[in-house]
Amino acid sequence: MAVLNAQERAQLAQELANVSFNRASGKLRRLDPQNRLAFFRNSQSPTTLHTCYELPSKGVRVTLIEEMTEKADKQPGRFKPEFKLTQVAVEALA
Repeated sequence: MAVLNAQERAQLAQELANVSFNRASGKLRRLDPQNRLAFFRNSQSPTTLHTCYELPSKGVRVTLIEEMTEKADKQPGRFKPEFKLTQVAVEALA
């Protein structure tokens, strides 16, 4: 079991912050064969969604945080929600 140290956790967070949500979640699933999806797009506030993966072989919990913006739709007066990955939190498992 190779537990990630603080520097490796920071590097992983930086790598995941520069990609889309789908690529980040795919990378996390491939990173650890024993991965576990703790919660998927849990709403912490009206404009943020949190997704959490636990990687027991690496000894980390990764939370992907998405922010919502409203994009104008083709019909006047209607808006479509658009989510973008804005923050990644990588913490050690206790």
